[in-house]
Amino acid sequence: MPTAIVLMLLGALGYAWWNASRAAAEQAERLGRQACQAAGVQWLDQTVHVTDLRLCRHDNGWLGLERTFRFDYSLNGDDRHSGRLTLRGDRLVTFSGPVLPSRELS
Repeated sequence: MPTAIVLMLLGALGYAWWNASRAAAEQAERLGRQACQAAGVQWLDQTVHVTDLRLCRHDNGWLGLERTFRFDYSLNGDDRHSGRLTLRGDRLVTFSGPVLPSRELS
């Protein structure tokens, strides 16, 4: 009986971990796509990849996870550049990647 309870708890924890990871990856993909669209560049490979995962302390004092994602984009279709973004919980804390095209002042 106690073994079944432990297995159920481990299963629930595993599902919660997987669900939170998928939600973070979907948000990172959405943010990366929006940045590429705003900068007028092409989003490549239709996905993002986790490159770093670490514990952090959120603004409210609770421990949580900080996930760093990598994505690829192209300026003209013949090149490939990497962008990175970091989510602390569900909040974007760092971003490096395509930027809006500069407008020359007249």
